[in-house]
Amino acid sequence: MYKVKDILQMEVTLALGCTEPVAVALAASAAASLIDRSKIKSVKLSIDANMYKNALAVSIPGTKGKCGVELAVALGIMAGDHKKTLEVLDCLTPEGLAKAEAMAESKIIKTELNRDIQGIYINVFIETDEDTAEAEIRMFHNNLSVMKKNGEKIELDSACDEDTDNKKDIARMEKWLTTLELSDLLLMINDLDDEDFVFIKEGVDTNLRLAEFGLKNGAGLGIGRALERSIRSKLIKKDMGVAARILASSASDARMSGVSMPAMSSAGSGNHGLTAMLPIWAVKDFIELESEKTVLEAIALSHLVTAYIKAHTGRLSAICGCSVAAGAGAAAGITYMLGGTANHIAGSIINHTHDLAGVICDGAKAGCSLKLATAAGTAVTASLLSLQGVVVQPTDGLSADSPEQTMRNIGTLASVGMVETDRTILNIMLEKQFNKKFD
Repeated sequence: MYKVKDILQMEVTLALGCTEPVAVALAASAAASLIDRSKIKSVKLSIDANMYKNALAVSIPGTKGKCGVELAVALGIMAGDHKKTLEVLDCLTPEGLAKAEAMAESKIIKTELNRDIQGIYINVFIETDEDTAEAEIRMFHNNLSVMKKNGEKIELDSACDEDTDNKKDIARMEKWLTTLELSDLLLMINDLDDEDFVFIKEGVDTNLRLAEFGLKNGAGLGIGRALERSIRSKLIKKDMGVAARILASSASDARMSGVSMPAMSSAGSGNHGLTAMLPIWAVKDFIELESEKTVLEAIALSHLVTAYIKAHTGRLSAICGCSVAAGAGAAAGITYMLGGTANHIAGSIINHTHDLAGVICDGAKAGCSLKLATAAGTAVTASLLSLQGVVVQPTDGLSADSPEQTMRNIGTLASVGMVETDRTILNIMLEKQFNKKFD
């Protein structure tokens, strides 16, 4: 039996940069901490296909827009601090970047796609004239589970060891979470205390800073800024949906362009955190509330629904988790904040997942901000429709009589039905970039 505080602490954490290349850098940094970095002869990265897909083309924080799996490895080795886990590149300097780029260009880093592994898997093996070192991440982006020197396991650093135990508990928690109903998640909101509210607000503030940077500087694709210009030109009006789109996409634009500012993640993804929180925060400006507490309760519910869906779909899949998981969480949270009943909240989840079930994940990249804009706007629409009694019929496609079964159907689609889709997406990406396919 877990409490809402446990779930929030496990699923909502800080992450600097897109979590996939950062996780690669984390594993590389951990392995490099065991050897003399000046004597490295070769580096081998073994990685699962979904992790590779998401680490391939997204900007890495602190690199001025540069990307690449091999560069992520080199950054971890030459400039990372694995004790900072998903903020491993927080200490990156221009000198460290130059050394990492030189290593990546030297071609000593070899990447192998591991087709037999299900779920998150990163293994970095480093060889020097005198020693070998190895570090492995499994299940979760920050779960550094194994470190070896010369083939022998060594005791993990205290911070990493504690983290590993925590991640094992996350697996148990997620399994338990799949047995619950929406009514159980709603009851958890009653258990939030002052400490939880402070934590949730810190997450909002963290993600708002990204959004503000994106809007002010036109980072990435500049979607939020373009929408703002359209408003000023009276081409569109700033309603709830447009406001939600602006805030979510601006934050994603900043994050995916490699800005060295952390995001508060949700269910293992920074973009999930942006989607789960910011649309709700945008909508609050259009309504009257007696207390900010209601907004924070709504965001807590959003995190819970996001975690619930991700527990069914898995951390990485062929489906865009921002669209179907965090977006559904935002829809539930918005409906809660607007005074909706449990039935209204259920309807908003069904509406949202039915609308965006077909949105694929074609890797992490600048274009993710466009999908976040769509998810944010759709979350508002799904909520407003449900509040007016408009809900997709259970006979339609993946929708079901209950939000729980609808979310389970999404999980089945992601984990079973779209395996070949995932391979096809990766093949297209590989052929485009390297003129080769993933067999």
